[in-house]
Amino acid sequence: MSFLGFIIFLQASAVGQMVPLIAIVAIFYFLVFMPMQKQKKQQAQMLADLQTGAEVLTTGGIVGTIVSITGDLLILRVKPDNIKLQLSRASVA
Repeated sequence: MSFLGFIIFLQASAVGQMVPLIAIVAIFYFLVFMPMQKQKKQQAQMLADLQTGAEVLTTGGIVGTIVSITGDLLILRVKPDNIKLQLSRASVA
């Protein structure tokens, strides 16, 4: 019986050591991954809702107005010289 008791003690202590690790992983998930997923969904929704005439900022820091949208490509008019740039939809910040 003492051998069986020793085995149960080892199993209980191993589980006891895993609880803090599991708690840290759960906290990390709720503090990091869930907000990141929410932000990714908001970014995808914003990119899907782009319309002609909207003023946007690109990831390169260029501010312009959308002239036309064809699929994944945007034509952006940049002031002051009304230069038109062709950008991918993903480059909008």
